[in-house]
Amino acid sequence: MFLVGHASDIEGGTGVSVLLFPEGAVMGCDVRGGAPGTRETDLLDPSCFMERGNAIVLTGGSAFGLASVDGVMKFCERRGWGFDSGHGLVPIVPAACLFDLAVGDSQRRPGAQMGLEACENALPLEESPMGNVGAGTGASIGKYGDPGRAMKSGLGWHTAEAAELRVSAVVAVNAFGAARDGNGCFIAGQRAPDGSVISPAEALLGKEMPGAWGKNTTLGAVVTNAFLTKAQCRRVAMEAQDGYADALWPVHTNYDGDTLFCASTGELEFDPFKVAIMARISVAEAIRSAVRLAGTAYGLFGLGSATAR
Repeated sequence: MFLVGHASDIEGGTGVSVLLFPEGAVMGCDVRGGAPGTRETDLLDPSCFMERGNAIVLTGGSAFGLASVDGVMKFCERRGWGFDSGHGLVPIVPAACLFDLAVGDSQRRPGAQMGLEACENALPLEESPMGNVGAGTGASIGKYGDPGRAMKSGLGWHTAEAAELRVSAVVAVNAFGAARDGNGCFIAGQRAPDGSVISPAEALLGKEMPGAWGKNTTLGAVVTNAFLTKAQCRRVAMEAQDGYADALWPVHTNYDGDTLFCASTGELEFDPFKVAIMARISVAEAIRSAVRLAGTAYGLFGLGSATAR
């Protein structure tokens, strides 16, 4: 079992999303982008000591937003969740951030209070909102041309099921590239005057690259009820990054900090390969939901309502 909570600063154009694991979870991580901002991801390496984590944080505010983890740790500590150090509990809370300082107020960044608020708002995934919420509040997509023609993006989730196996993905999409549907057609990105989405290849090939270094990043977390080791969680995260590639193009660029976590609640035995396949599907569909449900905000056109379920 896991819970998802959000805190959103609409005026500031930023927010935090938290995944909580009351019983703890085995975790892994894969970072593919060239401009990541993270916390505690080294601890998730299979060679490292710690076996279980208590929460995962996806935050806006660029590196400033990682301060929101302090509030999440306080929430976990109060509930007795964490590693017993012999001198008090130390909650294990890996995190990653995205750059949303270009919208809203760049001086309004998630801090400890927003992290705590997100935890207090936590609900089962099926009750969690999508669109302009949490880490997706200030997210945008299609920064491969005129910044004014980028589109509003947001946060989405999706669950794939097969028999008793469940694989869910929660993704905040703040991508340099464009989003595409299952047929490969672009659905969000640089918006042309007629409302269509400009092909990234047509916009970029033969032209000077835009100055978008470090101003993007798609963040996600996959959660499964399958029993996985740390090494298997990392492998699932690596293979689930293909879901990024299925739904975004280009992806994993020098201009993105693309990061994906995987958490196992360890309830049932399943083939890790099957988990990875379902994770890829869930990640791609979560990305598509994020852009389809993001509403117009901060001068950027969105396809959906401001906050949709």
